[in-house]
Amino acid sequence: MSKKVAFYTLGCKLNFSETSSISRLFQQAGYAPVPFNEGADIYVINTCSVTENADKKCRKVVREALHHSPGAYIVVVGCYAQLKPREITEIPGVDLVLGAAEKFNIIEHISDLAKQAKAVVYNAPIAETNAFVPAFSIGDRTRTFLKVQDGCDYSCTFCTIPLARGASRSGTISDLVEQAENIAASGVKEIVLTGVNIGDFGIRNGKREDRFFDLVKALENVDGIDRFRISSIEPNLLSDEIIAFVAQSRRFVPHFHIPLQSGSNNVLGLMRRRYRRELYASRVAKIKQLMPDCCIGVDVIVGFPGETHEDFLDTYRFLNDLDIAYLHVFTYSERENTIAAQMQGAVPGSQRGERSKMLHILSDKKRRAFYESQLGKNGDVLFEGDIKDGYMHGFSRNYVKVRTPYDPLLVNEVVPVRFKEIAATGEVEITELPALITH
Repeated sequence: MSKKVAFYTLGCKLNFSETSSISRLFQQAGYAPVPFNEGADIYVINTCSVTENADKKCRKVVREALHHSPGAYIVVVGCYAQLKPREITEIPGVDLVLGAAEKFNIIEHISDLAKQAKAVVYNAPIAETNAFVPAFSIGDRTRTFLKVQDGCDYSCTFCTIPLARGASRSGTISDLVEQAENIAASGVKEIVLTGVNIGDFGIRNGKREDRFFDLVKALENVDGIDRFRISSIEPNLLSDEIIAFVAQSRRFVPHFHIPLQSGSNNVLGLMRRRYRRELYASRVAKIKQLMPDCCIGVDVIVGFPGETHEDFLDTYRFLNDLDIAYLHVFTYSERENTIAAQMQGAVPGSQRGERSKMLHILSDKKRRAFYESQLGKNGDVLFEGDIKDGYMHGFSRNYVKVRTPYDPLLVNEVVPVRFKEIAATGEVEITELPALITH
């Protein structure tokens, strides 16, 4: 009988793509993946270190795993495992800790499933992590996250990702196109391009071989994929040629997620970001000029060291005036081994909380205004298989979340609709256009 393995992923879409690839390694080795609560022989926990409480979250997942299967063998991988492996060995029940260079060789590191008195650590220096390992998520029939790039050469003062994932590196365009074609053959309709800094795509062995725009143009010709979505791209790397290409593309959708982090040039300087707010505003203006219905999402950090009340108000006013659709708000938390953690001017926690609350309210207002701007217009919605209170959900090309009464024939179908009204849940109710629908 096959040994059973279960997985839990903390953090970003890139982590989800890598967990899925690690799961396939186990399947190839004869293990049977099972749901987390089913009592597995092995639990693999893929961790994140970007937000605070990595230790707390990891401990809780380990406890839950051992609750479902008291004798299970526990493996911890991911960014937290690279940055603080010794800290993880202090978590009761952990047997194996694998750093960035070792996690894709996980099968080789598991000799037997005997519980360890003390966790074993395999964790090479991050400078030795220089190979690009491809990954993509499978399991959702509708959407797949395709890893196209890993690592980062930037030196933002708040970020530990270069320490956790190493230097920027990428796969080849030909290999990624082949992966996209294989994904298309599985019936998936949408691919989300993901990475640490995907706009920096094209570096191999420390040298630039390609550009992200070259990858975008190549993927445009992959048959069988209805949609490519760019997950997140730095404003200084989102060129006018990329924007113009997406505007006329058959497959790349009008949706950009562009990290801002602060609307104050003073704070952007403290963060060592590679742009100022004027460039950011010009990118948004260019997108909206060519794609008026484009959805634009924004990452922003509040409470960064040295962020004065006036700096925050600059950010608030800047975002309020921008033609954007939603915010992802992060409350700054000190991270070890970062420059920001040593900076003067720490913002009190209560003020960080208040600033976060104000931007969350602004995000709700922005999303509703964007949805209202779409009412009465037509769009194509890719429906998913989830059911909640008798409804199924889907997303338009420009990332409007819609709901409609569940119909199994609509799952993984692209359906032409008209956006009708905003439901009490915040999603958009639709009117189907039956003459255009084919199942």
